[in-house]
Amino acid sequence: MADDIQPEDNSGEPSHDGSASYRIRREAAGFAGRMLRGRWLRRILVMVVVLVALYGVIWFALIRTLPDTDKLLSYQPPLPTMVRGADGEIVSSYARERRVQLRYVDFPEPLIHAFLSAEDKSFFQHHGVDITGLAGAVVDYVTKYGTGSRARGGSTITQQVAKNLLIGNEYSITRKLKEMVLAMRIESVLSKEQILELYLNEIPLGRQSFGVQAASRAYFDKDVGDLKLNEMAFLAILPKAPETYGRARNVEKALVRRNWVLDQMVKNGWATPGQAAEAKAQPLGLVVRRADSYTADAGYFLEEVRRQLIDQFGENADKGPNSVYAGGLWVRTSLDTRLQSAAQDALRAGLLRYAAGRGWHGPIATVDPAHWQEQLVGSNLSIRYLDWRVGVIVEKSGGSGTIGFADNTTGNVYGLADGVKPGDVVAVAPSGSGWVLKVIPEVSGGMVVQAPEFGRVLAMQGGFDARLGSFNRATQANRQPGSTIKPFVYATALDNGMTPTTMVLDGTFCVYQGAALGQKCFRNFGDEGASGSHTMRWGLEQSRNLMTVRIANDIGMDKVVRTIRSVGIGNYSPYLSIALGAGDTTVARMVNAYSTLADHGRLHDQTLIDFVQDRNGKVIWRADRRACDTCSMAQWDGRPMPRFKPTGRQALDSRTAYQVVHMLEGVVVRGTAASLRDLDLPLFGKTGTTSGPTNVWFVGGSPQIVAGVYLGYDQPRSLGGYAQGGRIAAPVFKQFVQATRDKWKDVPFAAPEGVRMVKIDRVSGKRVFEGTPADREPKAGIIWEAFKPDSEPRRTSRDLQISTREAVLDALRKARAARYGGAAAVEDTTGEGDVVEDGGD
Repeated sequence: MADDIQPEDNSGEPSHDGSASYRIRREAAGFAGRMLRGRWLRRILVMVVVLVALYGVIWFALIRTLPDTDKLLSYQPPLPTMVRGADGEIVSSYARERRVQLRYVDFPEPLIHAFLSAEDKSFFQHHGVDITGLAGAVVDYVTKYGTGSRARGGSTITQQVAKNLLIGNEYSITRKLKEMVLAMRIESVLSKEQILELYLNEIPLGRQSFGVQAASRAYFDKDVGDLKLNEMAFLAILPKAPETYGRARNVEKALVRRNWVLDQMVKNGWATPGQAAEAKAQPLGLVVRRADSYTADAGYFLEEVRRQLIDQFGENADKGPNSVYAGGLWVRTSLDTRLQSAAQDALRAGLLRYAAGRGWHGPIATVDPAHWQEQLVGSNLSIRYLDWRVGVIVEKSGGSGTIGFADNTTGNVYGLADGVKPGDVVAVAPSGSGWVLKVIPEVSGGMVVQAPEFGRVLAMQGGFDARLGSFNRATQANRQPGSTIKPFVYATALDNGMTPTTMVLDGTFCVYQGAALGQKCFRNFGDEGASGSHTMRWGLEQSRNLMTVRIANDIGMDKVVRTIRSVGIGNYSPYLSIALGAGDTTVARMVNAYSTLADHGRLHDQTLIDFVQDRNGKVIWRADRRACDTCSMAQWDGRPMPRFKPTGRQALDSRTAYQVVHMLEGVVVRGTAASLRDLDLPLFGKTGTTSGPTNVWFVGGSPQIVAGVYLGYDQPRSLGGYAQGGRIAAPVFKQFVQATRDKWKDVPFAAPEGVRMVKIDRVSGKRVFEGTPADREPKAGIIWEAFKPDSEPRRTSRDLQISTREAVLDALRKARAARYGGAAAVEDTTGEGDVVEDGGD
């Protein structure tokens, strides 16, 4: 047997003798090895091809269309626009969704733990996909396949971020696969804290809330830092079914789910059993769903701001990064909330005074009585005045019935007028155990308050209540301004050689309008007759139509309409009726024009917005665009302090503007606005009453505040023969001033350079050299009058004064006759006929 043993060589393999049998065995073994290696090689190649093909299919079907997760690093969530008043306090927001962004460090740790317990307890361990949760979701999907029931998601928080921010909420296997791929990508781009911050800020939680801070406000009226453990646990249950758990009828379901979250927190070591037990003992404690409330009731003002912002930046995100409803803008307005409240109250009081005793005039709107609740909610009609509410008459029997409100409650209503019927939307107030009908005035109006120095609108009221309709009568209602236009006729006269003491005939004035229209005669308001010659000041104070139209005719209506256009009131044809207020304009434009007078003739763009900041605080628009390159120097360079140039443009001669203001002070002291005299303030202003009379006006104010108001029907018709601006509009202004008295300074209007103040006999217009002027006395014999240099009365005889004036007027008439071919006036084709009430009062 020893002969059978083969010696070994140094390699450790048995030696061989080179026999044929050995070679055959060796070759056979090599061939088998080559075959085996080739088979595995082919298998590997096939597997590689299959994997590549499978990846290609997945890439084409799923990955190819996936969004880039890198954009989450610079993700800008849609945020509402926040609006501040002049004092910096938030007064409103423009939002279709509740959203508030917080940093990760701002979220309380128990709140984070509550959401992790409810949604993804292994969040800090997995890499985007939880295999255990995914397997459970697959099993659930298979068992529910074909039943129509939706399987539980099994999504991690990272997957929910991918779904909410990148791919949407489609229910399909494809979406789930995309979600998983994106989740793993997100985990490679963002830290866990960044992912949680996105999730807690963006998760939809019902009540139009996105993110936990917005939801905390919506459900508990608290910030997240003030939430209790039971409230945090409630918020954590909302991602599953916010519209279910957030409703009052599902309180029991919500409590069960909330307590389950508390148990999970204990199980995960994030709360003690005692803490959980105490939290479970608490009720849900949800507040009644309500709209955000802010300090200002300024619907008309804020709607005008919204319109301007949309024009400037766009409405939605597709219009750019700074859109109104997604850009997260911060807007500083010029709104003074005290002045706004006072303006609203004063205008409402004036409307109610006029409408008192006029009875029922019809409903606010009409809806289908069978579907009154949803239609009332959809109409967005409401009111914020005293304890009034807007409701729908559901049933009626005689003078009583049933009224329904937007919250689906009903009550008994009494005092119904004969014309009231089911389906009518009306205003009511509580009375005893029910409600009583209230009549919202049919007459309406608008009011604007402005700071004349820069054109900043401080308050705006465009009707009784913005919740009853968005039509803003302060900016959108074109009305004839009546006598409030007259100061600009007189300003034109002062620019063309006349003075406040120029004597003008208050007498019959007729013009020939051509063969087609014949002769047109003007009359004073109330058919007051001619009274002889008076100073131009007296004519403005007493609002004499005949004097005004005579002045306009003498100096030329082309010059008058040019002045009116230069202060932004309107662009009119040169007809004499325009001098008495026949052209349409808005109360906003009239207030801006009077502000031009108060600011020494400088016209400013009327603004409601001071500046706009983007979501990062950068100022992207401002009303005051004046540059001041050296205002923020680190060190003083030794040069004089930088001075801003004045804003606006010089629309009127500063001396002329002051002369008109000085005369308009007389309107308050002894003229048509004398009801304001007891305010004992340096005020200027002018009343106005238009033909019909259809509109009544007052515009005026102080060096710091100018306000204007008009009242009239939306479809113009007569207000009644007694209606005058001094009786109806001026009291609105007076109540406004009385309510804000501390904001009105007892500082007189300052005369600009080049104005000479001269003692004048108020009646004759002659210069006097003795006595003490008493401008604030209604029957003062001597007053100060403002003149341009070398235009004041001299020590001359009355005959010389009269002859000089007549010479000036004769020259003006001759110039006009030459310009218009000898006609006494431009043909008036407005169809007004004899102008009586135009420009009255």
